[in-house]
Amino acid sequence: MDNSESFNSPVEASIRSKLTSALAPTYIQVINESYMHNVPKNSETHFKVVVVSPEFKNVTALIKRHRMVNDILSRELSVDGAVHALSIVAKSPDQWTKMLEKAAKDGNNNGNINQKMIPPSPSCQGGDGSLPSRKGN
Repeated sequence: MDNSESFNSPVEASIRSKLTSALAPTYIQVINESYMHNVPKNSETHFKVVVVSPEFKNVTALIKRHRMVNDILSRELSVDGAVHALSIVAKSPDQWTKMLEKAAKDGNNNGNINQKMIPPSPSCQGGDGSLPSRKGN
């Protein structure tokens, strides 16, 4: 990511930086899904993170992995934080490798990561209505 990307997407840059620092991932993807929701254009309110980290190797309970990510991003997820919704895919390197191998075997990739391999985010339930509407933007 160059400096202009971090300047234009400060929340995304903060998420990426904090997760990278805390989890030393072998793969990370931060996806701004705000455009899929009723928020103003160029918002940074809805994200999906895909994190592959050795830190998850001995953490087998998915909820514990999610809590780790949520703790790292506690400021962004706080009541006053910028992030309204966060979808998390948290895998150990072994799980990720198996996922890639299965996708290749099923013909869903060529050894590359693609969106078909990553589960879709759950539908947004609309929040509390505090976000401004994107109508007219």
